[in-house]
Amino acid sequence: MKTVNKRHLAIWLSWLAIIGLTGFGLSGCSQSKPPSSPPGHPKPYRVGKTWYQPVAHAKDFRQRGVASWYGKKFHGRRTSSGETYNMYAMTAAHKTLPLGTHVRVHNLKNGRETVVRINDRGPFVRGRIIDLSYTAAQKIDIVGPGTAPVEIVALGTVQTAGQGSGKKSTYTPVDYYSGNFTIQIGAFQDRRNAENLKRKLSQTYKNAHIMTYHDGSETWYRVRVGKTKTLNQAVEYEALLIRNGYTDAFIIAE
Repeated sequence: MKTVNKRHLAIWLSWLAIIGLTGFGLSGCSQSKPPSSPPGHPKPYRVGKTWYQPVAHAKDFRQRGVASWYGKKFHGRRTSSGETYNMYAMTAAHKTLPLGTHVRVHNLKNGRETVVRINDRGPFVRGRIIDLSYTAAQKIDIVGPGTAPVEIVALGTVQTAGQGSGKKSTYTPVDYYSGNFTIQIGAFQDRRNAENLKRKLSQTYKNAHIMTYHDGSETWYRVRVGKTKTLNQAVEYEALLIRNGYTDAFIIAE
């Protein structure tokens, strides 16, 4: 078995850092054709004459990016999970993590940490990775500046909730990389604008569609394209759309 050239390995690891996901493993085998990729695994890639198969992940989701928060304007509105948003609860919105996942959020500026439960989708801005409730944002000092660089680590679903001083909650990891993923290109309050973008996209891409969302106060027409069963495939699709000029595209779980 050949080893990966250091330069190519550095490029590969840099790519992982760009998309904000870690936890990949690599396996290699010398053959002229790409190895068959099991369902849900990332596609194999080649360095010289050697094909490498990234190992699928079932847990260990971590991501770096910008955190923001949402408060009074959205208090009492419906979240993507069907719950009513409570700005004083320890919750958050994420684009792809399964609803109900608990996440540790680490403010990289001041070192403060907190744990939140994902019960909503968002933030609907490229580059931002999590939208915290008002109280959660307070705990790690994000309310004043509005945003902060963070690292998030998915803990899983809660099994035992800690109560009292010194007691810790326990979590069971779940599969964060499988599901129904699509790419959001734009969102409009005027449906005609959404229809125009959908028609344009459908000339080139599959599954161009509009998702109508009403949160109890406003209606948004979200234009999305593509459909994948794994987050890895969605990352590839997102990169293609960005290269083709849709620079605000981002992955969302439906």
